[in-house]
Amino acid sequence: MTVKDTKKITKKSITKVDGVAKLRIRVRAYEYKILDASIKQIVDTALRYDAEIVGPIPLPTEIKKYTVNRASFVFKNAREQFEMRVHKRLIDIINPNAKVIEALTNLSLPSGVNIDVKMM
Repeated sequence: MTVKDTKKITKKSITKVDGVAKLRIRVRAYEYKILDASIKQIVDTALRYDAEIVGPIPLPTEIKKYTVNRASFVFKNAREQFEMRVHKRLIDIINPNAKVIEALTNLSLPSGVNIDVKMM
């Protein structure tokens, strides 16, 4: 099988998926270890009920930088920089049934993990 053949297969499978119901889950956290643990928990729960999963897909890390003067009055050139990193992942669950949705709503995840769920 060549590379061109695999591209044709994936394009056909993507067109089939577009007409089907999907559950898109975006997970965000400040620490990547907690994020990966919660993603593993979500994937294990979905696989337990025989759901088809695409992902987890890592999205670009959002970096917010803040620059602050060290001294309050005199030393203008002395500055400190702080940054906050927000790590993101994306999971698609194709054709979710009621058991999968209920299991995901009853899932307890660590604090600091933000979840956005969309039905497509």
